[in-house]
Amino acid sequence: MKRRHLLTTLGGAALGGTLLVRPAFAADPSPILPSRAEVIAKLRLVNDHWINGHSNPGNNGWARATYFSGNMAAYRATNEVRYLQYARKWGQQNNFALSGGVGTRNADNHCAGQTYYDLYDIDRNPSYLTAINESIRLMVEGGNQSNSDWWWCDALHMAMPVFVRVGAHRGDNAYLNKMYSLYSYTKKQISGKGLYNYTDELWFRDSKFIWPNGSQSHSPNGQKVYWSRGNGWALAAHAKVIALLPPGDTRWPEYQWNIQGMGRALRTRQRLDGFWNVNLGDPQHYPGPETSGTAFFTYGLAYGVRTGLLDSATYLPIIAKAWNGMVATAVHPNGFLGYVQGVGQRPSDSQPVTYNTTSDFGVGAFLMAASEVARLTT
Repeated sequence: MKRRHLLTTLGGAALGGTLLVRPAFAADPSPILPSRAEVIAKLRLVNDHWINGHSNPGNNGWARATYFSGNMAAYRATNEVRYLQYARKWGQQNNFALSGGVGTRNADNHCAGQTYYDLYDIDRNPSYLTAINESIRLMVEGGNQSNSDWWWCDALHMAMPVFVRVGAHRGDNAYLNKMYSLYSYTKKQISGKGLYNYTDELWFRDSKFIWPNGSQSHSPNGQKVYWSRGNGWALAAHAKVIALLPPGDTRWPEYQWNIQGMGRALRTRQRLDGFWNVNLGDPQHYPGPETSGTAFFTYGLAYGVRTGLLDSATYLPIIAKAWNGMVATAVHPNGFLGYVQGVGQRPSDSQPVTYNTTSDFGVGAFLMAASEVARLTT
């Protein structure tokens, strides 16, 4: 899987500024959510900083597409026309096309379809959907009916919501059936075990990390390797899919169960500062705050609480500590978002993670979290 054209910037670099010095860590974050106005203010601060520093909205690869999924969530939370216009500019600049063309089976290349559909919902322009609809149709109806395309857990977030959208748009359950076949292979069959550990209720990033025989399955301390952002991708995928599934889909309970299981796993692994470590299986493996995984977890858990899938008394304090921790530790005064681990697939990649490291997909994850947390507040 190629990770290309990704912007990973140092703090302030996008605006030609000077690196900011991280303030001293605040006290343990409050287990109480702030007001909706305060949440939205931080959403605006972070998104406005990103847009102001990136007049060119970028390419249609997975990383920028993840940002735009968050940007559209921010638009829905604020009705800020500037956010919508920025997304339209991105879609138009990329001709509403897919990296790799319509014949691509790479889930990364399908991620752009999430925002293409969000824009279609507003503008009702069928040309927005031409490429993504045809690409997914080829996977559902084409001659290659392999289910092994999603060999890494990130793929669940990149492609599953798109399969649901295309299936609903066409009124064809074959898309939901194919999505489940791909999902089931990833979860249960890769390397004879699947990437999901039913005991720990967490996901291995890919077969290299499957315990105990994967080539990279052990941390330096001999513990399992559950990459935080990989699990964040998986949790966000389940939240998005459940939000989009038509009533009565028979796979709904399994998706719900996965959110609940991951919630149980995450609640015992949260750091005192509200974040989660880059390795959920070993707190001593590159310990420290990391924003992208934490933001995806905040988004997924907040969705679970809002929709009644997760117990509010148990999870609201966890969500609040995560949100308040990110705001206190990762959000710079000017809106730059730090402590984002750059491109990678394991805890050791793109280290060190610091107050001045960011990426577009991390900003997108934060915007998703902010938009969902705002719905829990008054």
